[in-house]
Amino acid sequence: MNFFAQQEAARKKTLRLILVYAIAVILIIAALDIIFAIALIFIEGDSSQTWNPLSWMERNVMVMVAVSAAILAFIGLASLYKMIAFRGGGGAVARQLGGTQVNDEKRDPAVRRLVNVVEEMAIASGLPVPEIYVMENESGINAFAAGFDTGDAAIAVTRGALDVFDRDELQGVIGHEFSHILNGDMRLNMRLLGPLFGIMLISMMGRIILRGMGRTRTRSSKEGAGGIVIIMLLGVGLTVIGYIGYLAGQLIQAAISRQREFLADASAVQFTRNPDGISGALKKI
Repeated sequence: MNFFAQQEAARKKTLRLILVYAIAVILIIAALDIIFAIALIFIEGDSSQTWNPLSWMERNVMVMVAVSAAILAFIGLASLYKMIAFRGGGGAVARQLGGTQVNDEKRDPAVRRLVNVVEEMAIASGLPVPEIYVMENESGINAFAAGFDTGDAAIAVTRGALDVFDRDELQGVIGHEFSHILNGDMRLNMRLLGPLFGIMLISMMGRIILRGMGRTRTRSSKEGAGGIVIIMLLGVGLTVIGYIGYLAGQLIQAAISRQREFLADASAVQFTRNPDGISGALKKI
């Protein structure tokens, strides 16, 4: 099995998908710019039959630049907020999900085996030993790695996984999780989730505008009809573009995650030199 070739293929596909993701974000911003441009045209009320889009752009180029910058800043701040929310490190995430950190005292045989396997995979991957957590009350078969980098990484394994996997299978699963740490998959996921969170908030803003329109429409006068149309246009535009953008972003992120899983499987074989371990674990999952 040429696991190095499989790793390289997964990395190349990941890079292509990240490029597609970036293009999708740019297209979403461009679509929002168009919505704001249409709203601005309504506000100006230019009914001239000789309306020239080039001259309009010359007059309003700075306005559109400001709109684009504001949208970028909004998405950027939402991304920053999402990243700050997870800055507690992998251990904090594991504890929030019900994990108990493994200590050096009174280990049962299954936990002792887990610690030994984690230490072996740390040596094989050249990484420091992360914090180890066991989700004692979870009977399902699962394991995950969390954290932004190798310094705050943690690996958590459910009690169900410890009971079901033999040593080779557990080694394959832990090697898989070490690949996520080594290749920065946790950090990549957060960088992808941040813009998605911002786009979702844009869609929510559109829905809030539309709900507000429903409450105020009965009190509106004919003189305010033009303003109502503009606000409704913004509400519908933000909702539709935000929803479509969020859905597209999720699909691309899922494709990226799938490639990172392929990369992690190939890396697990590299670390363990035993393809039967990870394949056996996948069959049981």
